[in-house]
Amino acid sequence: MRLQLGRRTRDLALFNLAIDSKLRACDLVKLRVADVAHAGAIGSRAVVLQQKTGRPVQFEITQLTRESLTAWIAAAGPRASDFLFPTRLHASPHLSTRQYARIVHGWIDAIGLEGGSYGTHTMRRTKASLIYRRTRNLRALQLLLGHTKLESTVRYLGIEVDDALEIAEQTEG
Repeated sequence: MRLQLGRRTRDLALFNLAIDSKLRACDLVKLRVADVAHAGAIGSRAVVLQQKTGRPVQFEITQLTRESLTAWIAAAGPRASDFLFPTRLHASPHLSTRQYARIVHGWIDAIGLEGGSYGTHTMRRTKASLIYRRTRNLRALQLLLGHTKLESTVRYLGIEVDDALEIAEQTEG
């Protein structure tokens, strides 16, 4: 029962942080406690160096996510230098991207959605899509996702080219 409660606490923190951070799976699983917590408290923002681009990306940590991370850290008891989402496997000190993918697919199955339509990348794209719908600010999303080119952000969000150009013209000046 205690293991199951710990897993639920971890999953809630992992889910919330995946949505808030908009990080790729490879970056999310390698987060350390010190990346999100300072002096025993979860910060409202964090900065992570992306593995793919080598560039820093900043993200907000919402109150709900801070609460779930606080509960997870209290349950797991890691040090600041420890990985935020460790694994019990001896081959790796943190969840692998494959383990994370299995966790996400478990969530998808649990709520009855078509597993082939959703995955770890859905977690990265969710908040970005919501921000885009609300603001239409491609430049802000480019920064939040850590893309080097605006065209990459356009492709990533699946925006029609004419829409994107019109929005970009309005956004840039």
